[in-house]
Amino acid sequence: MAETLVAVKQIVERRQFSYAVNPNVDCTVKHSKSAEFQELYAQASLVVVDGVPLLWAAKMLGTPLKERINGTDLFERTCELAEQQGYSVFLLGGSVGAASNSCEKLVQRHPGLEIAGWDCPAFGFYKDPEQNKRVQEKIRASGADILFVGLGAPRQDRWMCDYGAGSGVAFAIGVGASFSFVGGLIPRAPVWMQRNGLEWLWRLGKEPRRLSRRYLLEDLPFFSMLLRAVLKRNSGTAKAQPAKC
Repeated sequence: MAETLVAVKQIVERRQFSYAVNPNVDCTVKHSKSAEFQELYAQASLVVVDGVPLLWAAKMLGTPLKERINGTDLFERTCELAEQQGYSVFLLGGSVGAASNSCEKLVQRHPGLEIAGWDCPAFGFYKDPEQNKRVQEKIRASGADILFVGLGAPRQDRWMCDYGAGSGVAFAIGVGASFSFVGGLIPRAPVWMQRNGLEWLWRLGKEPRRLSRRYLLEDLPFFSMLLRAVLKRNSGTAKAQPAKC
């Protein structure tokens, strides 16, 4: 996390628009099936992993990652950084009331944080170029340095790629449902569940209608993807072993 925040500071100070993505298991499955999603990720300046199963997978494949960077934690820590450095932030998206509630909570925790604004357009606004341009203009007029986009993947990634630079911000990051967590609309899983890869189970219990299909059906290919990758790696390792006399 400390290294990520250093990178965020460097990006903002550079003043050349960049965006960050934080893939989890669901994003990984979508990424494997979508050339568009792959391109969105390829253009991101910062990629951090949000998902304990991805840490496990990376270790199994011999490419261990240092730490999980949860999107909600990164949202809050980036706001802390913004307060320290005098950056202003803008919140876009989220469910009804989530962004405004988040602003209230953030101001309580970080009295020196400058919130340039927030906007929660009607669901589906991202499909309308004219609405997107109006939102873009609102963010630009606010003078924000950092933009948090809570539209879920891949919508938030597409929005940052298409409209982020024109919004006048230096840095944008997709934060999914983080506004709901920080704003208190949805309680976060206990820390022990987060650390042990069980946060999905907690979220499924809180939002079964919205998340059951994702967790119980759409994300299942991840495990076959991992198995194939492990078998391929082991096969390559075996071939590389020197012959014994």
